[in-house]
Amino acid sequence: IDDPRNTDYLWAIIGISSLLGIILVLPIGGADMPVVVSLLNSLSGIAAAFTGFIIGNSVLIVAGSLVGASGLILTFIMCKAMNRTLPDVLFKSFGGSGEKASLTRTKVGSDADEVAMMLDGAQKVIIVPGYGMAVSQCQHQVKEFADIISEKYDTEVSYAIHPVAGRMPGHMNVLLAEANVPYEQLIEMDEINSEFPDCDVALVIGANDTTNPAARSGEGPLAGMPIIDADQARTVVIIKRSLSVGYAGVDNDLFYMDKTMMMFGDGKKMMTELNNAIKES
Repeated sequence: IDDPRNTDYLWAIIGISSLLGIILVLPIGGADMPVVVSLLNSLSGIAAAFTGFIIGNSVLIVAGSLVGASGLILTFIMCKAMNRTLPDVLFKSFGGSGEKASLTRTKVGSDADEVAMMLDGAQKVIIVPGYGMAVSQCQHQVKEFADIISEKYDTEVSYAIHPVAGRMPGHMNVLLAEANVPYEQLIEMDEINSEFPDCDVALVIGANDTTNPAARSGEGPLAGMPIIDADQARTVVIIKRSLSVGYAGVDNDLFYMDKTMMMFGDGKKMMTELNNAIKES
């Protein structure tokens, strides 16, 4: 740069960088966003480290290296949890970009009173939070639900956490921690899947692709992705706005099983109605 006061170069670099970021991220499906967020955090740390080398700032070098390394490690851990490689995430457009399955099946919804009646006597309940819980911000109602059935029915309650549930790493953990859910009740997918056959009720709140049995079939965009085995529970209660597909565009067979009860509506509203129904029962 001949003239350091000339800002044209700076604006050109900003424009090219912004365009590159848009082109890189735009084709990536929503289901892969937690991986992408982790990767971008890593790249921001690497950029900070390079800046430290340029201006001779040791603090920037050390801090940037730590952020870059930890972000990259987390990215590969999440890719492994999804049974996908990083190039697949970046270049194969996993979720939401392909043609979505057309819905031809129907399911009759259940109301809060029916679900409350079924919960009476349940000894073990596993709550499966998903992106729908984040959208409706119903984590406090979920915590209240767990407290009510624990006190009223002496029910054992735990939470099944999928590593890529939500839109960023640890999304569900942050929301549930905000609602003061005990940390020991938050159990990772690999540890809790073996407990579902002994579970009386699995309560799925806004989770779709992470509970879709189609992932076990070996075909389609979800093939090979580890899922939460909610379908192994004796009864499944799903709170969701509709029967629409998730970001992978695959219809969820779990919705149509005989043992599944669907509560259609906003997560916060449905959880509030369910809590009130349990209190009144």
